[in-house]
Amino acid sequence: MKIKVGVIFGGETVEHEVSIISALQAIKSLDKEKYEVVPIYIGKDKEWYYGHILLEIDTYKDIENSKRFLKRVTLYKRKDKFLLQQTTGLFRKDLTDLDVILPVVHGNNVEDGTLAGYLDTVGIPYVSSRVLGSALGQDKVVMKQVMASCGIPIVDYTWFYDSEYLTNKDEILKDIKKIGYPVVVKPATLGSSVGITYVKSEKDIKAAIEEAIAYDVKIVVEKAVENLVEVNASVLGNYEMQRVSPIEEVMGEDEILSYQDKYLSGSKTKGQGSKGMASTNRIIPARISDKLTKDIQETAIKVFKALNLSSVCRIDFLIDKKANKFYVNEPNTIPGSLSFYLWKEDGLSYKELLNEMINACIKEYKNRSRKTRSFESNILENFNGSKGCKGGLKK
Repeated sequence: MKIKVGVIFGGETVEHEVSIISALQAIKSLDKEKYEVVPIYIGKDKEWYYGHILLEIDTYKDIENSKRFLKRVTLYKRKDKFLLQQTTGLFRKDLTDLDVILPVVHGNNVEDGTLAGYLDTVGIPYVSSRVLGSALGQDKVVMKQVMASCGIPIVDYTWFYDSEYLTNKDEILKDIKKIGYPVVVKPATLGSSVGITYVKSEKDIKAAIEEAIAYDVKIVVEKAVENLVEVNASVLGNYEMQRVSPIEEVMGEDEILSYQDKYLSGSKTKGQGSKGMASTNRIIPARISDKLTKDIQETAIKVFKALNLSSVCRIDFLIDKKANKFYVNEPNTIPGSLSFYLWKEDGLSYKELLNEMINACIKEYKNRSRKTRSFESNILENFNGSKGCKGGLKK
């Protein structure tokens, strides 16, 4: 009997289209002899949709028109079954049951722990980091604070809210100047290099901050690493075990790896559309020493554990090749293309990678299910509300 995998993608996020690309890649690679795929698309209107036309890239070229052929759905649990239910029409109808969820989402409102929290509430197993890891992995400020507390190397930085910039601009600009130019200005909770600006001098900093504020309420400004080499490593596992991939050296045309580098440059294949992160120019293994390779791989696992990550993640690093020092840039809790191209270099096909991810998820779900979740006793049984909690309980 096949395992029914609900692949969730989309969402109200600037990375919506990137999520679609990553999801269709994953769906194509799932072992159809083991798994039955149930595509679940979250539109920019926050509605959930189901329909087999979601498996075709052409559906998204005019998604508003395509919605006429889709069913709006919700996920719920009844007894021991997780069900996808149609929400439109006079009578609600159960369309299919599900065994496990594979979230292939990127960015705010989905990857940041929002979706994980909903799936936890329903109770269904899902193949990604849980709420805490997802939230930490999305917020560039809080993740830095956690990593710094664990002795993980990060660049100098400062951060602020958009409201603080409006009321205390001069002080914030002084803090940035103390870090020293060049700097990189980022929205704190976005991914895919959206809204990021490399700033070489003070005269350009205000425009860069305004660009970031257009996307987020929280802004981080980092000291730019000069003589830069960008490398990434993927980590597969959970709190019990971790496996790290070979390291890739990523080649970008700009000072930082941009959205253009990641998803647009040379990414079009006739009849298939963009290949996402799989199309980025890269060298595997990275052209770095064996010692640096080992240190980065060990640090990737340290980040994975410190931030409570699970499933497959990608940890991005910045190397100052002149100083021969490296820094953690950020983790990606659900990376573009699920980093399958890195595991391919380790002898693991995309089909095998997805299989390992799902198997590990189900095993961990069973382990967690054995833990005590609630007590049989009911403290409300003898509760007298008029006397308050303390007085209402019989000793």
